[in-house]
Amino acid sequence: MKLIVGLGNPGAKYRLNRHNIGYLVLAELATRLNTLRNRPKIKFHADLLDVQDNFGNSVLLLAPTTYMNRSGLSVGEAVKFYKIPIEEILIVCDDLNLPFTKLRFRAEGSSGGQKGLADVLRVLGTEKIPRLRIGIGQPPGQMDAADYVLMNFTEKERVDLDLTLKLAADAAECWIRFGITEAMNKYN
Repeated sequence: MKLIVGLGNPGAKYRLNRHNIGYLVLAELATRLNTLRNRPKIKFHADLLDVQDNFGNSVLLLAPTTYMNRSGLSVGEAVKFYKIPIEEILIVCDDLNLPFTKLRFRAEGSSGGQKGLADVLRVLGTEKIPRLRIGIGQPPGQMDAADYVLMNFTEKERVDLDLTLKLAADAAECWIRFGITEAMNKYN
């Protein structure tokens, strides 16, 4: 069993925020993989969907509803309940340090300042967690990063965002089937 965690903030007002790109990728994956059109369960302080890919791999899609900075609570509960090995977890999140639309897989490492990822690493007690970071670019001028990540994508950005979400979902499916090394080789 694999666990893909999309980081974001719950609620309609945050839906298209830059910080919610992890949620948006999960939504794309759910559309592709939820062939039975099951509804997510509310479990582990999250929306949880149990799906299978086209090759029979069992995948849990987890969208923590704890708000970004407390994402580790939800992930920790799911990992403990399902006894999921660390290498079978993929965290999908935004990254201010990558250009908009750029994808980057990492097998391990620091949070790079991403507070949701930092909380997951803290709760699970390791930095050896695979992650897919999606670039949202830097804030313009002197804008505060916290304000920038809570801004919605512009109409102009939405075209590129839609393509990026599809590519990120392709990348996550590659990770499910072939693992982190193949995903890094193909999508970094």
